[in-house]
Amino acid sequence: MNSERSRLIGIAYRMLGSYSDAEDAASEALLRWYRLTDAERDEIDVPRAWLTRVVGRICLDLLGSARVRREHYVGQWLPEPVRALATGDDGTSDPADRVALHESVGLALLVVLDSLSPAERVAFVLHDAFAVPFDDIANVLGRTPAACRQLASAARRRVHDDRRGPSAPDTHDRVVRAFVAAAAGGDLDALVALLAPDITLVSDGGGRVSAARNPVRGANRVARFVLGITVKSTDL
Repeated sequence: MNSERSRLIGIAYRMLGSYSDAEDAASEALLRWYRLTDAERDEIDVPRAWLTRVVGRICLDLLGSARVRREHYVGQWLPEPVRALATGDDGTSDPADRVALHESVGLALLVVLDSLSPAERVAFVLHDAFAVPFDDIANVLGRTPAACRQLASAARRRVHDDRRGPSAPDTHDRVVRAFVAAAAGGDLDALVALLAPDITLVSDGGGRVSAARNPVRGANRVARFVLGITVKSTDL
């Protein structure tokens, strides 16, 4: 069941934007499977599909409660990036779990997904990312297949409209290196030159590191904020 747990974590992470919550959701789905009697398991034609439906329902419930929690969250909330996905080394997570989180699950996409309603997000993730039929999604959401198709379509349009195309790898690396060098060197003018004039910075320290409680707008203000937190981090 290790590979199945990895797949369930991949589904849940895309829905919840939190790796720890995704692990909990996957574990709960598997626990419900093991709680079934042998006779009940024999009645399930496709265990993989059953587990997908169960983890989908768990995530749907968690998404509803998460929205309530975030209303009382201090500052801006951002999805939890999976550091292990980028570095391949977190010292704790099972490597098989990390494989389930494809490189396409970037923070930018998770931010867009978080703007969807819980039902839209579940329908979109299950259908577009994991090719789950709308008949099965209907069982998760308690709606008709046609309604689920409309939810996924609306989510797809939102994702398409909000996402910008990725930059070329060499361009991305060059800009990142220049940004890091300017921040480390305290070069305000260089930082401003690298940023779009209408940039908006949203940060979430998770209660552990410095972050702005409200969005920071404008190249000059963002650059000054970056320099400020860079100085604080080097002084620690």
